[in-house]
Amino acid sequence: MNGTMAASSNRIMLGPLVAAIDQGTSSTRFLVFNAKTAELLSHHQVEIKQSFPKEGWVEEDPKEILQSVYECMDRTCEKLTQLNIDISNIKAIGVTNQRETTLVWDKETGEPLYNAIVWLDLRTQSTVERLINKTPGRNKNHLKHKTGLPISTYFSAVKLRWLMDNVEKVHEAVLSHRAMFGTVDSWLIWCLTGGKKGGVHCTDVTNASRTMLFNIHTMDWDPELCKYFDIPMEILPKVRSSSEIYGLMKISSNLKSGPLTGVPISGCLGDQSAALVGQMCFKDGQAKNTYGTGCFLLKNVGTKPVMSDHGLLTTIAYKLGRDKPACYALEGSVAIAGAVVRWLMDNLGIIQTSTELEKLAADVGTSYGCYFVPAFSGLYAPYWEPSARGIICGLTQFTNRSHLAFAALEAVCFQTREILDAMNQDSGIHLSQLQVDGGMTSNRLLMQLQADILCIPVVKPSMPETTALGAAMAAGAAEGVSVWSLNPEDLTEVTSERFEPQINPEESELRYARWKKAVQRAMNWETTEPVNNGNAGQK
Repeated sequence: MNGTMAASSNRIMLGPLVAAIDQGTSSTRFLVFNAKTAELLSHHQVEIKQSFPKEGWVEEDPKEILQSVYECMDRTCEKLTQLNIDISNIKAIGVTNQRETTLVWDKETGEPLYNAIVWLDLRTQSTVERLINKTPGRNKNHLKHKTGLPISTYFSAVKLRWLMDNVEKVHEAVLSHRAMFGTVDSWLIWCLTGGKKGGVHCTDVTNASRTMLFNIHTMDWDPELCKYFDIPMEILPKVRSSSEIYGLMKISSNLKSGPLTGVPISGCLGDQSAALVGQMCFKDGQAKNTYGTGCFLLKNVGTKPVMSDHGLLTTIAYKLGRDKPACYALEGSVAIAGAVVRWLMDNLGIIQTSTELEKLAADVGTSYGCYFVPAFSGLYAPYWEPSARGIICGLTQFTNRSHLAFAALEAVCFQTREILDAMNQDSGIHLSQLQVDGGMTSNRLLMQLQADILCIPVVKPSMPETTALGAAMAAGAAEGVSVWSLNPEDLTEVTSERFEPQINPEESELRYARWKKAVQRAMNWETTEPVNNGNAGQK
């Protein structure tokens, strides 16, 4: 008797909870937070398989992505029940996702018409070259005044164009008005709110701003851009703010997460925007860097977009409510960060786990003049050079796998430094510290190296799940939910750890200059000129 009373009184104390679906490139998570304290109560994570059908191609199975979400929700609900936490206290669910990854499905059957083409996929390189060639002066920034983005393999419009040109099922579905396009957030929200039985087809402004079809000034799909890519507007999702009720969860009752049926999905942010919100970077000039599969540095520039002269993207940071203003960000994207660890593990087999990488690198404490430019998918910011390829240089007989491990970590830091330099030049305001989050921040050596190479302190919150936290905040603060206050004075103070620079700036500059020399050698490696009977790139 007393035990149940204690349990029920415990339940009352927690107050409202907010959940987040965090669907990243390499894994899916479902996390549940206390809306009053921002404390993470429970979560579950499932790895996602990537397939590489041809060189430079990266795909994921949309059904596996959806299934992983259900599995994470089920397992988290089980864990909450074991902790005596009442699932019915979950008042809202936010969605955050890998951006630019492109899906097309059939609205009548609910079936995907092809695998999801992942953001770092390179198959659209010839599409991009064709598009750039038809611009005046062959200018990759031809659409930048509307989109904030260069024409690049990275963004969704060129992936969608490829699907329409190369996949018969997609082409037919578009012609017969059955096709729906979406990024991962749209696919998940559509499926979770009923799918072919009345699912909501929407996206938020942050994800829309990564498609190249969205005008970041008018805040809507742009007819001229759609015409440029020859994409019918009817297949696009409706664009909404990042914090409002999009629809209610519909889950089959035989799942353990069945009780979540009827809970509003009321937050949606692309993963990098979500991390900016989760790091509470609400002031103009605040910045964060997320270390995931790639590396993404975003700086809040306020309610007026700032265009970059140094290869950065202008993107929507967030719009936290239908009637709230949109805030913009300058963004520097690095394609390969955590992915370099996976590569050393899976492709070279020189480490078994990511923690082993830190130990190997720490053992030598230097790359001994070895430099690694992991341009596996070309170079992103600030170069936007799809023809670059990975390079390891400065090797001597003395170089061993520990030096390579160190060089790999340094590569992540140098790439971040290039972006930070560009940001400082664009905004004229120098960042005094860098806020960081993401999986790789558990590597203390990497964090120290980052401070050394940037010559500014690196600040890491003790709860690294800031991406999911940002989505939960947006969901909990939505009108009609209102269980999470985003007023600065109500936000919980986050405890954090600081890494101060420890080497002298001269040495830092020298290593950075060497790295830039290596980058130049990685450029213009892959050109698509000599095509033999149309099978270029096939093994």
